[in-house]
Amino acid sequence: MIDGNGFVLQSPSGVLKATLRLTGENRLRYQAKRGEALVVEDGDIGLTADGVDLGAGVAVEEIRQETIYETYKVLGGHAEALNHCNAYRFSLRHAASGEAYELQARAYDDGFAFRYSLSREGTTTVQGEASSWTLPAGSRVWLFERNNGWKLKSYAGEWISADAEELHTVSSQGPVQGTPLVVELPDRTGYAAILEAALYNYSGMRLEAIGGRAVRANFTEGNAGFAVEGAVLTPWRVAMAVPDLDGLANSDIITNLNPAPSESLFPDMSYIRPGRSAWRWWSLGTGTPEQERETVDQAATLGFEYTTVDEGWEAWPEPWADLRRLTAYANGKNVGVFVWKRSKEIDDPRFGWRAMREFFDKAKDAGAAGLKIDFIDNESKAAIDFEIAALTLAAERRLMINFHGISKPTGESRAYPNEISREGIRGLELNKMKEGPIPAWHNAALPFTRFVAGHGDYTPVGFSNPGETTYAHQLATMIAFTSPLQVVAENPAFLLEAEAAQPALDVLKSIPSVWDETRALPPSAIGELAVLARRTGEAWFLSVLNGKAERTTLRLPLSFLAGGAAYDVVEIVDRGADRMERKVSARYPSQEAPEIGLEPNGGYVAAFRKR
Repeated sequence: MIDGNGFVLQSPSGVLKATLRLTGENRLRYQAKRGEALVVEDGDIGLTADGVDLGAGVAVEEIRQETIYETYKVLGGHAEALNHCNAYRFSLRHAASGEAYELQARAYDDGFAFRYSLSREGTTTVQGEASSWTLPAGSRVWLFERNNGWKLKSYAGEWISADAEELHTVSSQGPVQGTPLVVELPDRTGYAAILEAALYNYSGMRLEAIGGRAVRANFTEGNAGFAVEGAVLTPWRVAMAVPDLDGLANSDIITNLNPAPSESLFPDMSYIRPGRSAWRWWSLGTGTPEQERETVDQAATLGFEYTTVDEGWEAWPEPWADLRRLTAYANGKNVGVFVWKRSKEIDDPRFGWRAMREFFDKAKDAGAAGLKIDFIDNESKAAIDFEIAALTLAAERRLMINFHGISKPTGESRAYPNEISREGIRGLELNKMKEGPIPAWHNAALPFTRFVAGHGDYTPVGFSNPGETTYAHQLATMIAFTSPLQVVAENPAFLLEAEAAQPALDVLKSIPSVWDETRALPPSAIGELAVLARRTGEAWFLSVLNGKAERTTLRLPLSFLAGGAAYDVVEIVDRGADRMERKVSARYPSQEAPEIGLEPNGGYVAAFRKR
């Protein structure tokens, strides 16, 4: 049982250990370590519901343990995920009220997670949680910053770092930060990330920095709380813990903590197809039906699986008839069509979400493959309910969903695989805005910060508006940034016709949107350099993003290639900021590591195909 010395939860290999203990006031607290490295120095556990602090004065009545081991398919940086952990259930009783509830916890080799379960009927008002994480002294924390009120609406901030001691004062927008927070542990002992997983029937968690290197769960609704009908099962509160950047880039803990898809809702998932999408809006704005038909032709020539018709199509002369004609034309070229919709026009739960159902029915009847739902712009419980309703109703109609103007993912794409991507990221559309352009160091941070939480629709590749980055840098983002629906920002006509794009055209056309394997390679460093090798079948793609405004030379080992095999290699390198050069050669894994020269804010791409 749990006493002053605590109860130790450990991962299957024993590398991660969390100690749960009762304080003198009978409050639950915990600590987490990976090996000898502290990940969470100290943390509180507790939930306040209907005005009762259920974390104060608790007794532990029973502890149950089981081991979970399963594999499942995923769409993203690798093809298969392993869910292997020791799972614990703590039966608790609140002394003052007598209420029994449960604390569930899981110990993975790459993290520790817990959540609360209350068996209730009727309506419960959740006023907040005591859930907190105190980071080790000397930690450096990566967070996204945006110096206006949109910061926690769309999660589109630039990734910066601060000492853990500064978290409560670093932001002009106050002490509340979005998740994930990514932590460089002191003395190069590894990395951590504070996140949440399985966000359903609850408000999205932000993190309030309260001083002393500690952050605590925070919610949009504040002290008023939010209402939950029936049983209360909170999302998982997660402390990811890994030894290196490759661990950050490859952790499956967030999807592991989500349920498998419902067989009744997803009896057939053949309509859920990853792919690349053409997109006219970023460069030229949404076109007329005739112009969008030209975009379909360009998508087909590029070999892209989709085109996205953005805001403005509903002002066409005959929007639904025009859309039906466009999708019929596109389907004849094996191109699916995603259609944009403003969320507030279908965000009404009355009558079983009738407005949403009617729009989805029309979109399906018109031949759309999926929907781009935009401007949700908060993570209150009402917003989360809207998102899950949209995924559910879309699945019933065999439609995919790409959410924009939205908060971070929490692994819901496992339970709802028709969520093919979501924004919740500071992406390339900022290059069109006064706040832009996107700096190179933000891009070099993303694979190890925002993408740790899951897929993100950054909309990569903006040759015609790259900001201070180079063309090769822009091309490399298409490999480095994970999105099963990879919506390419650049005008497809520019990709096909502009002389500056031609050296990389065949490589760009061959880059998939999902991968079989990913390796984050040294000398990667958050915000300075991102080096990723990604495999599809027997082909490997190497992406390098230089986040520094200075020339850099690297030697990269080819250890990711199969030993003994010869590879034909196409390299795309910068020649200045707006010109690329193509090099073709043959390589063997045993050869000396190639030397790569990177321009300031530059990039590098290499495609390796086995002979």
